[in-house]
Amino acid sequence: MASTDESAELVELMQLAAGAGPCVDCFHTGMPVSVPEIETSTHDWPAFRDAAREQGFQSVHATPMKLRGEVIGTLNLFKVAPGALGQRDAAVVQALADVATIGVIQQRISAESHVVAEQLQRALESRVLIEQAKGAVSQATGLRMDEAFQALRNYARDGNLTLHAVATAVVDRSVSAQLLDELTRSRRPRGEGVRR
Repeated sequence: MASTDESAELVELMQLAAGAGPCVDCFHTGMPVSVPEIETSTHDWPAFRDAAREQGFQSVHATPMKLRGEVIGTLNLFKVAPGALGQRDAAVVQALADVATIGVIQQRISAESHVVAEQLQRALESRVLIEQAKGAVSQATGLRMDEAFQALRNYARDGNLTLHAVATAVVDRSVSAQLLDELTRSRRPRGEGVRR
């Protein structure tokens, strides 16, 4: 929610808290809601009516912000004088709502792509770290790379740790490769050796 005026913001917050008002109805129906005179309105929004009156508003016009039929918000105009919007003004308000919709969607897309990029970067960094740890375990113990990975995974499971945490501990040497090798050997059935 954004507002150009503190009084309008208070009325908007009240509508959200009450779950009722012209802006809420506009959002749910996807249709414009115009209340040219709040005081004499027949709508059943007593909390909205009281809050609007306290803030000095006498009329409100809510226009849906839509993208491909989906309502993502509403653009709400509060007036200190009673009166309906003329056809020309209503068209301008709809144009503003359309521009605002594009801005909101662009921001969402930008935020989502940033999140995906960060997730991919973390996954790549984690993969590189795990590969380093596998190499360190293999080098120190003579285990094959797949056996080194299994040793890392077993240690993570046994300690209820993430594979990333175990790989970090191996790379910074707070967990020794020999310990992982010993745990791997202790899991093997008797008589089964390590292939080198």
